[in-house]
Amino acid sequence: MLEIKNLSFRVDGDAGRELEIIDNVSLRVDDGEFVVVTGPNGGGKSTLARLIMGIEQPTEGVILYNGQDITHLNVTERARLGVGYAFQQPPRFKGLTVRKLLSLAHGSALPEDVCCNYLTDVGLCSRDYLNRELDSSLSGGEVKRIEIATLMARNPGLAIFDEPEAGIDLWSFAMLVDTFQKMHDRGENSIMIISHQERIMMLADRIVVVDHGHIRTDGTREAVLPTLFGEFACECDFRGAAK
Repeated sequence: MLEIKNLSFRVDGDAGRELEIIDNVSLRVDDGEFVVVTGPNGGGKSTLARLIMGIEQPTEGVILYNGQDITHLNVTERARLGVGYAFQQPPRFKGLTVRKLLSLAHGSALPEDVCCNYLTDVGLCSRDYLNRELDSSLSGGEVKRIEIATLMARNPGLAIFDEPEAGIDLWSFAMLVDTFQKMHDRGENSIMIISHQERIMMLADRIVVVDHGHIRTDGTREAVLPTLFGEFACECDFRGAAK
């Protein structure tokens, strides 16, 4: 279980003024729960996810994971405790093959058929990608999908996905949605996804709207989703198609 208590994050702004990016946010994600965090661009969604993973350090507040205070732990320490994160812009690793990366994430060597299943789940043909290196020859969308497969191979207790739909084509996006549904159906992981996509929101137990660094709304999918239609029309594609 993840608990965030009175979390704030400030950065230096112009003329020596501090900018409040996250302001006194409290949030709880129960074991096995699927939470989608949405809201307007620049509202603080991705920053909140980065604070949970330890990529950024909060100015104030406490982050608890399974009852343990992880507020000041680094990324590696949080990962060892079972927190996983898929970046909006994944890194590349020249010289490292996709198969090797999946095995490293899993913690032991994975059979070829298991690696293939992870890649298929994110819309990649395993024969084309299993032995490829994670270098500049891969597109941004390909690297994104490989990273999501890597997080699945790791199987963390809390899986955080930052806009997984970014750079994903329609066919692969549909497969990705099915994969998230399967993950949730297994009930083994808590899932937090930063997203504007209606089809991803439709999978959620809860939807949290973050706006100007505050949680504006936190409720069930049935209660919150109807209020969002058209609100972020310039940013969201509520037909469920990835841009």
